[in-house]
Amino acid sequence: MKENKKTYWKGLEQLSNDPEFVKHADREFAELPTSLNEDGSASRRDFLKVMGFSLAAATLAACEAPVRKAIPYVNKPVDINPSIPNYYASTFTSGGDYAAVVVKTREGRPIKIDGNELSPINKGKVNAIVEASVLSLYDKQRLAGPMIGGTAAEWKAVDEQVKAKLASAGTVKVVANTILSPTTIEALNQFSAAFGGAEVIMYDPISNYGITKASETYYGQAVLPSYHFDKAKTIVSFGADFLGTWISPIEFAAAYAKTRKISKDKAEMSRHYQFESNLSLTGANADYRTPIKASQSGLAVLALYNAIAGKAGATAVSAPKVEIANLDKAANDLWAAKGAALVVSGSNDPNVQIVVHAINELLGSNGTTVDFTAPVNFRKGNDARMNQFVAELKGGQVGGVIFYNCNPVYDHPRGAEIAEGIAKAKVSVATNGTLDETSSLVQIVAPDHHFLESWNDFEPKLGQFSLSQPTISPLFNTRQAQDSFLTWAGSATPYYDFLQKSWESSLFTQVEAGGTFLEFWDRSLYNGVVAVAKLGASVVPVGDVVAAAAGVAQAYKADNAGAELIIYSKVGIGNGAFANNPWLQEMPDPITKATWDNYLTVSQKWATDNGVSMVEENTMKASITVNGKTLIVPILVQPGQANGTFGLALGYGRTKAGRVANGVGVNAYDLLDASKGFVNFDITAGVEVAITGDSYKIARTQTHQTFMGRENVIQEATLAEYKTDASAGRYRPEIYKDGEFIKPSKISLWSGHQYSQHHWGLAIDMNSCIGCGACTVACQVENNVAVVGKQEVLNRREMAWIRIDRYYSSDAPADDLSGMEVAAENPEVTFQPMMCQQCNNAPCETVCPVAATTHSSEGLNQMTYNRCIGTRYCANNCPYKVRRFNWFKYHDNKDFAGVNIAQNDDLGKMVLNPDVTVRVRGVMEKCSMCVQRIQAGKLTAKREKRKLQDGEVNVACAVACPTDALVFGDMNDPSSKVSKLLKIEENTSALKEVGEERAYHVLEEINVSPNVWYFTKIRNKEKNEA
Repeated sequence: MKENKKTYWKGLEQLSNDPEFVKHADREFAELPTSLNEDGSASRRDFLKVMGFSLAAATLAACEAPVRKAIPYVNKPVDINPSIPNYYASTFTSGGDYAAVVVKTREGRPIKIDGNELSPINKGKVNAIVEASVLSLYDKQRLAGPMIGGTAAEWKAVDEQVKAKLASAGTVKVVANTILSPTTIEALNQFSAAFGGAEVIMYDPISNYGITKASETYYGQAVLPSYHFDKAKTIVSFGADFLGTWISPIEFAAAYAKTRKISKDKAEMSRHYQFESNLSLTGANADYRTPIKASQSGLAVLALYNAIAGKAGATAVSAPKVEIANLDKAANDLWAAKGAALVVSGSNDPNVQIVVHAINELLGSNGTTVDFTAPVNFRKGNDARMNQFVAELKGGQVGGVIFYNCNPVYDHPRGAEIAEGIAKAKVSVATNGTLDETSSLVQIVAPDHHFLESWNDFEPKLGQFSLSQPTISPLFNTRQAQDSFLTWAGSATPYYDFLQKSWESSLFTQVEAGGTFLEFWDRSLYNGVVAVAKLGASVVPVGDVVAAAAGVAQAYKADNAGAELIIYSKVGIGNGAFANNPWLQEMPDPITKATWDNYLTVSQKWATDNGVSMVEENTMKASITVNGKTLIVPILVQPGQANGTFGLALGYGRTKAGRVANGVGVNAYDLLDASKGFVNFDITAGVEVAITGDSYKIARTQTHQTFMGRENVIQEATLAEYKTDASAGRYRPEIYKDGEFIKPSKISLWSGHQYSQHHWGLAIDMNSCIGCGACTVACQVENNVAVVGKQEVLNRREMAWIRIDRYYSSDAPADDLSGMEVAAENPEVTFQPMMCQQCNNAPCETVCPVAATTHSSEGLNQMTYNRCIGTRYCANNCPYKVRRFNWFKYHDNKDFAGVNIAQNDDLGKMVLNPDVTVRVRGVMEKCSMCVQRIQAGKLTAKREKRKLQDGEVNVACAVACPTDALVFGDMNDPSSKVSKLLKIEENTSALKEVGEERAYHVLEEINVSPNVWYFTKIRNKEKNEA
């Protein structure tokens, strides 16, 4: 953008104008296929056969009506009605991660998961993992039935053996991730009583034990508080990626976005400081981000405490001096926002978290932005107890061990020791649904149902309950784990009845529901969530911050000269439980834009000093050694990485996950440190990194679609500038004509369209978009977008209909090569969702020789697949580079069976949306603005003899977005949300006059007149620092 003189760049290749990057950017299409062969035997029009698969596949897998006791969310059909969807309220949980959801089923097949709008926690929103979890239901890796000694067995034999062996085993332990279900705890208590007080031990792969331990020490209660980011005017985070992976990111993202949305009527927004080593999703959205070494993080927290204590008149603590940019500024802003300030830390060190608690006390945050009266249950794992259990298991002190839906051999730092100890137990059982790294080592496997096949309840927060109900009958001979525990305990009560009785005796008596219990139960199932008025006890400090500060001062250094490794989790892969999901593997990481891999992120300075140059996908490998353990990983040069630090993601290196995940990346859990009583993700000693000299290719998408030489794609300003001028940061192109400068839209060869009924449009607020990628997976699920695999991504042939362009920006001009390293040290980041812009003057439409792409009467750019002959002229003429070409037949093709499982086996195909054609080789495809949803909404309104109402139709990307950054609607409807947001003057013309000062079109000067608007990015920082 000309006004701010910034340079915007997608990657270091673009910043340095590397010749290889320029070659690919100038070439519209990737080179012709070389790595795969196609027999060409199938007709491109065999999509008709593909469309007919659904009923046969559903019948094949016995997908009758789910369970008669289940209550549909919207309709209560007598039976399954072909082509009519049903919706069921349910709940997603995995390792403490939580979301209340609504599951869409077609002909008895769950095909789509959205958030439950009635949930006070995730409020109708989801993330990428929740979206993609529906595919795991149809994973061929799932066990078909119980096993004894590695061979198939009957449930009766399993029950007899488990009862007999546990009765004589002696000490029995049940190991699990965080259990959110109170009724499951009741069932486990019955099991425990039947076997001499069997102990339930919880751990979390992504541990937050440090906070609960700190709460116990400082407040006397081992609880995790609720954090209210929506009430915070100033937010300071020390390495907590609360928008990406920290504790409850869906909830936090929605709350955070409320403080970032601005308008002329509300020209205020929160100010966000981030101090971290790796460039995280949260750090990328911060107003002030400061790269620091992990070894400095504890001292930075102490320095902030002393700065706040000085203002509050409290006693300072003894701490080594450390110089951290922006720390004093953060302290001043926190104090100015006293009562509406929030400090969080991603550290798992209890001492650091005690100091954070103390800071929030000084700021008056306890009771406002930090709420201990509404404790959460997302992370109940106890690192110290899990460490003791490993020692007991290794020492042969555990007679019987049951792994309840967890995989500690893979995702615990002492996994190898657990694997060794399992063989020493007299009896070992797992309820895992797949034969993973842990369940493959036990004597008996009693596979649990998938969560979409199960009954259960959950209490994610005190007084907030939700239910899960079956949306499909069990696909395999599995049994709900709770039924197994009750059976082994000698109870004949099915878990469904057990669950009902529990609710009748507890919740029903607490909720003033009126009517009978059955009415209350049906209503609870219908809504999916139930709230009970409960408040936890308020807390006051009883611990000593001085002792914690002394522990921090001893453990952290201001000037550590050695290499440091920060182990983190990715937004798309998480803890690795869903690593076998190809939708998640092919989702580009929001920051690195890499797919199908984990890698060692390094700073530009380290890369320069060590002669590493990363151009496009080409890089080198390095060996990283941590306390004697060595992994070989590819190097990725990451702008914003703190000098002297390295980053490595968890969730990869699976060996028994399935054909998609096995062998992808390395297992970083092996490098975690559990020796200090908590799982430490920041390794600050004993780290060595050496380049091996081997070359490697990382499949990244960041520079695959690049606007060359365009300065107005990203438009931004500071909050102070916006308050002065609501149009601040806007670039308004003008064209000289007849002695005056006019808007490009005033000159056109097009006669223009008139939309007498609907005119669909989309508004995207770049202040709200955090780049999380939930929209990209939602689009993939809804529209049957093919997965192409790592090699095809390397060939620049990914098929995603919507991408999140990640732009770095800095003051270094593009021709200043000496400034490249400086620019890469800590660039600003902007995320921009980019899909088909549904242009009114669409350049793709005019060049198609067979009219396969045409304009609808409602403003949509349409694709007719069976008319397309694959000239690719449309893609060549698309200025936004959002059209995708099917280089291969990705469905029913053995070459893609290992990655595109949703379209290459009968079980996987059950997830496909029957309302959307599966595309074939040789045709173009792109965003359709979910036209199938639009048509369904219009038909419903027509049947009911009424007009379509705003909000009845929404696109998949907007539904999934946790921050409501995307708003879709009818721009011909003056009462629609999108019309009000854009301040549209009412008319039926294609060219809408928009009154919102921040709204702009990307590449407005070429006058293609998109139906997608973007709102300028506003940063809450000082003008001279922006």
